Amino acid sequence: MATVNIYLTFDGNCEEAFNFYQSVFGGQIPYMGRFKDMPPGEESQLKAGEENRIMHVSLPISKETMLMGSDTGGEWASGYLRGNNFSISITADSKEEANKLFKGLSAGGKVTMPLSKTFWSDSFGMLTDKFGISWMISFDERKQQ
Repeated sequence: MATVNIYLTFDGNCEEAFNFYQSVFGGQIPYMGRFKDMPPGEESQLKAGEENRIMHVSLPISKETMLMGSDTGGEWASGYLRGNNFSISITADSKEEANKLFKGLSAGGKVTMPLSKTFWSDSFGMLTDKFGISWMISFDERKQQ
């Protein structure tokens, strides 16, 4: 069965926000990666000053729940507005489940990033459903073992 978490998006203050959330919820931040940490070639899409923004951070809240987030910028920031800066993130148990969920949720909506292999996941995609809700779907074989 897939897990569902909230993914928050910030405009340059993600690290500050997650340090605050950590002070409230406790626990440890297992990963905080910056855009400059992307593999060679990927960073060419960055604009000057974006390299230290947070690419991805996660903070476990409970055994089943994780708060995740990143900074946005450039083309990703065109629709950024406080209040719409979140997505629902689904981690599927199989590639088949990821495909099924992606296809179902994107029906009548808009695919913003097709489901495909990335440097961090075997399968990742983003969409906005027909009700205006943003979704991120992923599956990674390495995390299933």
